Formats: sequence, structure tokens, C-alpha cells
Amino acid sequence: MKQHIIDTLLAGKLLPLFYENSAETSIDILRTLYRAGVRIVEYTNRGDQALYNFKQLKALQVTEMPGLYLGIGTIKSAKEAADFITIGADFIVSPIVNPAVAAVCDQHNILWIPGCMTPTEIYTAQQFNAPVIKLFPANILGPAFISSIRELFRGQLFIPTGGVEIAEENLAEWFQAGVCALGMGSKLITKEIVLNRNYHELYLQTKRALRMIETVYLQPLKI
Repeated sequence: MKQHIIDTLLAGKLLPLFYENSAETSIDILRTLYRAGVRIVEYTNRGDQALYNFKQLKALQVTEMPGLYLGIGTIKSAKEAADFITIGADFIVSPIVNPAVAAVCDQHNILWIPGCMTPTEIYTAQQFNAPVIKLFPANILGPAFISSIRELFRGQLFIPTGGVEIAEENLAEWFQAGVCALGMGSKLITKEIVLNRNYHELYLQTKRALRMIETVYLQPLKI
């Protein structure tokens, strides 16, 4: 299961992430992402309705979305991890390195993607067998960070999250730096799209992002 999820991430190279208080809005967003071709999504634990909404999304995943992996993000404690694993989270994403979260994920054989900002944090995450590490916040670290440290951590898979832009130059810089995929939240699922319920625009924007990622990954721009 872990490797299937990693393979899906590597194939699509895009991990959309979002949270909405409304279960209906969350469902509409997930349906749109899936229709656009996304097969791995991170719902974030950033509001009081996260657990309830995630249950609704899991039910939708089972009935309508074959081949989709649905994980939960912003997990900082072992209890949070256990709660969401109980209701079917396919993987766990954290903004920090918490060994207690790693232990819960290991106990349930669930993929854990911790967030790191320093070489020490990356090394610590590796000691708890994190095959994929989130670089967060990506807009602060920048592609130059991963270029500088990647030789220290050969073979480690990195995914930047936070401020990744849907622009060829920005995407190419990240892939040239050595990341395996990109996490996108509000730059993809914008406030305007959600406010106006413009899911057709979200569909078009997601298709555009996927095409652009594939283009710059295969033929990265020169920097």
C-alpha cells in the first residue's frame, strides 16, 4: 500500500491539499480534482469539521473514485493520527517531525510524510523511516535549499509545499532542484474559486497544472 501511494505521487507529481468547513464544498472540490485526473489528495486537519468532513470524503472515495488515495494533513499528534487512520486515511502528512506520529503510522503500516525545514529535521525524519519528506514552508526555503542539501540525502524523496506557483519557471526550478512532486494548496484551489463555486475553473486550472508539470519535468527550463 505504501509503495502504491508513493508510485501514484511520483506518476502525477502533484499533491493538491485543501480544507473547507463545508462538507458539501469539500466534496465538490474532491470530485473536481478527481475528474481532472488527480489520483492523490491531501485533506488538511485545519478546522473543527475536519474529522466529520473526512468521513464524508472517504465514503465518496469508496463509491465514486477508484484509484484515488486520500490522506490527511496537518497531523501533529499521535491521537490525531490514530483518529484519522481509524476512519480510513490512506496516508498521513505532518508539518513537523513527531516520533509519536511516526510510531502510530508504523504500527498501522501507513505512509507518513513529515514536514522539515532544516537538515537536522530531515535526518531525524529519516531515522523514523520517512520515504517522502515535505519541505515546508516551501516559499521560505525555495528551490536553492533543496539544491544545496540534496547531495547530503541521496535517494530521499522531497515534496515542497507552501507557495508553489503554477508557472513554468517556478515549477522547473523545483524539479531541477531535485524534488519528486509538488504540493499545491491555495495557489491551485484559490479563494475566488471556492467563494464563487467555480468548479469548472478549478477543473481547467488543475488540468493546466498537470500538463505544465509534465512538460517542465520532461523538458525543464534552463535557469
